Order: sequence, then C-alpha cells, then structure tokens
Amino acid sequence: MTDLPVFLAAHPDAILIDITSTQGSTPREAGAFMLVSPTALWGTIGGGQFEFMAIHNAREMLAGTGGATSMDIPLGPEIGQCCGGRTQLRFRRLTPTLKDELDATREIERLPEVLLFGAGHVGRALAAALAPLPLSVTVVETRQEELANLPAATKTRLVPMPEALVKDIPAGGAVVILTHDHALDFLIAREALAREDLAYTGMIGSATKRATLASWLSREGGERAWMERLTLPIGGSAVRDKRPEVIAAMTAAEILTALAAYRLQASS
Repeated sequence: MTDLPVFLAAHPDAILIDITSTQGSTPREAGAFMLVSPTALWGTIGGGQFEFMAIHNAREMLAGTGGATSMDIPLGPEIGQCCGGRTQLRFRRLTPTLKDELDATREIERLPEVLLFGAGHVGRALAAALAPLPLSVTVVETRQEELANLPAATKTRLVPMPEALVKDIPAGGAVVILTHDHALDFLIAREALAREDLAYTGMIGSATKRATLASWLSREGGERAWMERLTLPIGGSAVRDKRPEVIAAMTAAEILTALAAYRLQASS
C-alpha cells in the first residue's frame, strides 16, 4: 500500500472515512479509517458491500451531488453481508488541519520495527512479503550489490557490523537473521537474544545450526534460556516447502503472531 504522505500529496481532494463506533461482529474496529479520492483509495474499513456503500457516498460528496456526513450500516442480509453487527461511519473532507491530525495519529501509532539481516533469496522474498503489512521494515546488509534487488521503497542499511544495530531496535521489535555468513548470524543472534524485550528473533537454518549456535553461545557467555527466545528454523514445519517465497510467507505469519502476543502481554 502507498505510504499515507505519498497518497495525500497525489490526491489532495479526498474524503476521510473513519469508523466512530461498532456493535457486534464487524470486519474492522472503531478508529479504522480510509481515504477516498475521485480516482483512488487508501486503506480499508472492512471491504465488501459495506465499504462499497461508503466509497459511493464519499464520491458523491466529492462531486457535490449528495452524500451524507455519517452512516449507520447494519452488516446483515439487507446489504448482502453476514457479520451481524453494525458500524457507524463519519465522512469528512480533507482540510490542512485534518491532514495534520492524520499525520499526528500515524506518528503516535508507531509501526513495529522489523529488521531483516541479509538480502539473499529468502531475505528478498521476506521483504516483499512484509512490504504491504503495517510494519516498519529495514533490510540490513554488508554487501551493497544485494540491496539493489529489493522491493521499491524498502528501507535499507549498508553497514560493516550489522550486529551493532540490534541495540537500537525499539522494544517490541523483531529481528530476522538471514545473512550469507554463519559467523555473522551468530554475532547478530547473540546481541538479539541478550535482549528480553524483542517480540521475535528468528534465524534461517536447520536443527544442526541451532545446536551449533547453542554450543557457541555457551562458550561466549550466553545463557541457556536465550535459546528459548529463538525461532530456528524460521517458517515452522507445517508446510514442508523450501522455496524462498513459501518460507517468507510462513515467517511473515510467525512475525505477526509474535508481535500481537507481545502487544497483548505488554497491555495486560
């Protein structure tokens, strides 16, 4: 999805639709929003006929041919949906003040940081799999030529000592280790596993690599409990397919699950 500032710059005439409240089962929660311009959309409030109705209403407002400033939509058979709940929507034309409010909201809702160490086959596939998700993804490499093959707009860091970046990851972030060098993998893993406030630390590899890392950490002063915080191999074993795109899809699901669990624990 296009970054919000990019969309706003390209489509200054737009309607902000936000969910003000919900009752029962609904596809999105209160606070979710989308933007509708005459020719483009940003975000979603849940899809289906419900969203189609909201988009139609917003474009009527933009065209000056009608449109309501609020809607109360039952998500039932009468509109061809079966969620069973109700959603209340508010429609506002974008103004400079409203744009500033959106920017402030996005700043407050800081996206979880995910650092991918390594831009090889799986690293590139994982960067592509994570790109559309509500995450702040950075690919870290020691080889400049590998950074040229990443999805457009991917954030990158070219550094000689990637392990030094781990200390700067905000609490609740995620680390995925996929470099071309096992020794470098271990150095990054040592820094990540020493932290108890990361939501996810994963490494590409095998059971043998895991055992080798555990032995190396014990010689390097690591604690036995550190290995409990490591996902290795990444992607799990439910799908036995080693193609990079498949590993990436499974790993993306692991990361999202770990981030959600971290947020739940942090809020309890």
